[in-house]
Amino acid sequence: MFKKTKLKNGLRVISVPMKNANSVTVLVLVGTGSKYETKDINGISHFLEHMFFKGTKKRPTTLKISETLDMIGGQYNAFTSKETTGFWAKVDTKHTDVALDWISDMFLNAKFETEEIDREKGVVIEELNMYLDTPTSYVSELFEDLLYKDQPAGWRIVGEKENIMAFDRDKVVNYYKTHYSNENTVICIAGNINTKQIAKKIEKYFGASKNQQALPKLEVKELQEKPEILLHNKKTDQTHFCLGVRAYDMFDKRRHALTLMSVILGGNMSSRLFISVRERNGLGYYVHTSVDTTTDTGYLVTQSGIKNNSLEKAIGLVLDEYRDLKNKKITARELKKAKDYIRGSMSLSLDSTDAQASFYANQEVMGKELLTPEEKMKMIDKVSIHDIKKVAEDIFKNGKLNLSVIGQFNEKDKDRLLQLLKI
Repeated sequence: MFKKTKLKNGLRVISVPMKNANSVTVLVLVGTGSKYETKDINGISHFLEHMFFKGTKKRPTTLKISETLDMIGGQYNAFTSKETTGFWAKVDTKHTDVALDWISDMFLNAKFETEEIDREKGVVIEELNMYLDTPTSYVSELFEDLLYKDQPAGWRIVGEKENIMAFDRDKVVNYYKTHYSNENTVICIAGNINTKQIAKKIEKYFGASKNQQALPKLEVKELQEKPEILLHNKKTDQTHFCLGVRAYDMFDKRRHALTLMSVILGGNMSSRLFISVRERNGLGYYVHTSVDTTTDTGYLVTQSGIKNNSLEKAIGLVLDEYRDLKNKKITARELKKAKDYIRGSMSLSLDSTDAQASFYANQEVMGKELLTPEEKMKMIDKVSIHDIKKVAEDIFKNGKLNLSVIGQFNEKDKDRLLQLLKI
């Protein structure tokens, strides 16, 4: 079970004791990301994440920061998403104080030096180039670009090269001051801990954090009346595509039925689309269906990499399954299998302290009700065959269909592909 407390300065702390664990994970999660940016500074949330690792007064260089945990075999990293930015350290239980000292120092005392900012621009641009050269990643970005167009939800998390090159210390520090606040920050520590002792330690390391007001994000606008396609012409050995529909945000009660539906469609190797696209037709190596939900947006999408001459057939196979869910009820066996799959995969993933920290911190920073895994599973268990059918009828409509493609296609192919997008 977990324990939630609040420091005098407003920082929320979640402690998750795991008696038999050999490790401890400290996660600092901030409620800001690329959805909080304006066009001129798109990418700065991610860039700022990098800058926290560039030096503090106590650890003045990247080397000093990295070797602190390297010397004890610790694991550490950071990440930026549309709505959150996180920093974490995972260490042997006996090094808990080292992790707390390290992550608090980096998070509270980063110097953001101009020289380091200028040097890091090249690193981040190469990270962007890596994503652009990786179709399995880039096609997902194109799908969100198609859904949300020219607004924060549709922009790249890593940003554009022109913006990255224009970042300076004033922009970095200003974003830090206006988007990092005790009020939108959660510290979660999971592992072999004593909750009373750990509360005092966190007060010691994070108690000096000063509160400041964080700016809100803009509301996402969604407008779509007919199927839409985004094609990216690139010479590739296989065609990559994302085909999906707009759905629900993370607070919508129908999200659990949506999650189960995604498992049935393409969540594992015995799912409908894995069998249809890969096993029966041999069109590609990977195919999977997933759900993305944020505080104000959501979608279900099927992604695959297939033979270059098989896009039309693959689209047809995916739409056949979407259509089948809309027109027919799933079987009781399928529903039970999907629920058991979620229960099993959740249980396996939450064996680790870093997964436990992420599970609780994400709920808290997003403003959701703080549930245990078992409480979450009980909500999923309540989903019925009828619930799945109702969701399918609601989301599988022509006016919600979107297709992004990377391959040897151009605008002249769009009309032909649009004719296929019918449910």
